[in-house]
Amino acid sequence: MKRARVTPPLTRWWRQHRAALRLAGVAGVALAVGLAIGILVLGHAPPRRPPSSDEAPIARLPPVKPVEPPVAPPADIPQQAMLPPPRPEPPPQAAVRPTPAWLRYAVAPAPLEGRPMVAIVLDDLGLDRKRTQRAIALKAPLTLSFMTYAEDLAHQTTAAHQAGHELLLHVPMQAIDAREDPGPNGLLVSLDRDEILRRLRWGLDRFPGYVGINNHMGSRFTGDAAGMTPVLDELHERGLLFLDSRTTAATVAESIARQVGVPNAARDVFLDDVQTGPAIAARLADLERIARRRGSAIAIGHAHDATLAALAEWLATLDARHLALVPLSAIVRQRGAAG
Repeated sequence: MKRARVTPPLTRWWRQHRAALRLAGVAGVALAVGLAIGILVLGHAPPRRPPSSDEAPIARLPPVKPVEPPVAPPADIPQQAMLPPPRPEPPPQAAVRPTPAWLRYAVAPAPLEGRPMVAIVLDDLGLDRKRTQRAIALKAPLTLSFMTYAEDLAHQTTAAHQAGHELLLHVPMQAIDAREDPGPNGLLVSLDRDEILRRLRWGLDRFPGYVGINNHMGSRFTGDAAGMTPVLDELHERGLLFLDSRTTAATVAESIARQVGVPNAARDVFLDDVQTGPAIAARLADLERIARRRGSAIAIGHAHDATLAALAEWLATLDARHLALVPLSAIVRQRGAAG
């Protein structure tokens, strides 16, 4: 009897499941191939397009550092002590005062060399053109005072200045004798302050370059404190000096000028009350004596023929007389008037 062949259990399991195992193997190979292809494709893929503005992710802000609470000063130190000391304020700069007109337009005198000073002031200029030109032609420096109401003042005063003379403005003022007319825009004691200033300013604006004013007539006005005060106030504001012609012994001009702070002086001699050569020569001798006694002297004259002739002769002898001819401003400075 033929003996039956026995099949082992593993073989039987293989035979039963080999179809399924074959399918699983095929699937595994396919999966491996797919993974390999994916890796190759991804390795050569183009770069990703950056997101558009509406697709851009919101930037992440850095974390906020917590604020530390302020450290309180120790209890025994006041709060003010913790502050830095204040910086010192710089010292204020001194205001630079402008040079007053009486010094700005002053004519510089020649060296004195120890000689007494004399100043010659000629009044009423500008009205008589020919005699004014003769006065300008005299030895400089004279002090030439031009009438406020003369014509062509700019031309005449420029010529005087170029010739080396110092300039004054001759301001008409009321005389004691009411019959004497001081002229256009004369200053009268009957006027109020505003009208006095209006008339004065009209004259002061007639030409530039003068060092101050002196009075034409004025024996009544210069003795009136109410009238002279606004005049001297205005001169102070403008930096001008005042020469008192001293047409009256009752003048208050000098005392008010000193109170207000206006540089001032007064004439010592009138040259030509008498218009003759000998009379004028006598007055010049008086001027010389005063200058030697006081160190300086001021004379006032006019462009009269006799005066111009006497001055031309006398001025030529000043070196021999050991006298120094100076502008008015030099004597105002020498006498130490306020200003």
